[in-house]
Amino acid sequence: MHRHRYRRDKVSVISGISVSPRRQRLGLYCHFYLDNIGHLEVREFLRHLLRQLRGPIIALLDNSRTHKGGPLDALRSRHPRLRIEHFPSYAPELNPDEGVWSLAKGELANGRPDDIDELMADLAASLERIRRSPAKLRGCIIGSDLPPFLR
Repeated sequence: MHRHRYRRDKVSVISGISVSPRRQRLGLYCHFYLDNIGHLEVREFLRHLLRQLRGPIIALLDNSRTHKGGPLDALRSRHPRLRIEHFPSYAPELNPDEGVWSLAKGELANGRPDDIDELMADLAASLERIRRSPAKLRGCIIGSDLPPFLR
């Protein structure tokens, strides 16, 4: 007899691709959470980007409620080099980060982690392989429907 464990453990991830304006260098930044992502987690992710990246930062975010509101307004007022722009309503084809998740899901599709720790390790390894591949990251940007001047 084969037993199944039905658990609703989950991993939530916030991620983004960075493109340096001068050298066109690419980066992938991710934060993992064991619960839902809300305003505070988005703010923390953006604060991390502010520590890691120099110069002006333009964050392109979808229209999720977690990407709007007081915590982000306060962060923008304290950090004038951060600018937040939102994609039009339901426009995943414009978001290069969707390509990252397509690649990661393709890698993980046939996996069967035994627990949340193994799931997180598999996911982290997949994202690290994507992060280390400028060709994959550039493909995510080129594969989006962003206007050419933003690619």
